[in-house]
Amino acid sequence: MSISSTLSKLIVAVALLSASAVGFAQQVLRVSAIPDESPTELQRKFKPLGDYLEQKTGMKVSFVPVTDYAATVEGLATNKLDMVWLGGFTFVQAKVRSKGQVIPLVQREEDANFHSVFVTADKDIHTLADLKGKTFSFGAESSTSGHLMPRYYLMAAHINPDSDLRRIAYSGAHDATAAAVAGGKVDAGALNISVWEKLVAEGKINPNEVHVFYTTPGYFDYNWSVRADMNPALRQKLTDAFLALDKSTPQGKEILELQRATRFIPTKAENYAAIEAAAHSAGLLK
Repeated sequence: MSISSTLSKLIVAVALLSASAVGFAQQVLRVSAIPDESPTELQRKFKPLGDYLEQKTGMKVSFVPVTDYAATVEGLATNKLDMVWLGGFTFVQAKVRSKGQVIPLVQREEDANFHSVFVTADKDIHTLADLKGKTFSFGAESSTSGHLMPRYYLMAAHINPDSDLRRIAYSGAHDATAAAVAGGKVDAGALNISVWEKLVAEGKINPNEVHVFYTTPGYFDYNWSVRADMNPALRQKLTDAFLALDKSTPQGKEILELQRATRFIPTKAENYAAIEAAAHSAGLLK
């Protein structure tokens, strides 16, 4: 056998080996979510969805927990994550960080008109103006519904959180904000309406003791986003899988209820232009 023939066969073998390795690497879909609730709650919510996506894609789906919002942005931008549950603001950050290499696939129907709620146990707080001189908790700094939009609407009401409030805290998660208000650690706080309604429904918050005194206008919020370099066929499989979820089936009912969704609908980057504008206005995006 000639040297050139041996070399050719070696090159082919290496190429096949490389292709095989790539194929194997693509058998695992690495999924994460912004940590807007406790780690145990995020895992509980994701497990049935992960099993369902494995059925629909034929891939192993691995949930990768992260410690903060920034880690989801960095994970997508550096190819360490394939698909992430992002808030509207985190999506904007990921889009900017990756220079447009993140694509939003679907959102819950509720996310097309999402709201934040301001809550308090203080009987003297009835309006946003009453917050002046009070202590207040946002959620995570990169949270859309727990920080950006509440800050934006405070500023629209001519209240500067940094100078008009006595003290600001960042709880890190929506349920932690509600707990801080209920426990008297702060006079008031803001969180997303979905988590608030869940906490009340589960009896974890007594609405007679902690009540909503302001609800923001609607805005686009959460979505499932993927890297732009994801195989288009896989991207379509994932989209179809989410859109096929139906409460009339036992599996669909379980997943949608855990995700606090009526159904999933398609979304697009343009939907989050107002969030990006609000982030610039609030000085949270340079």
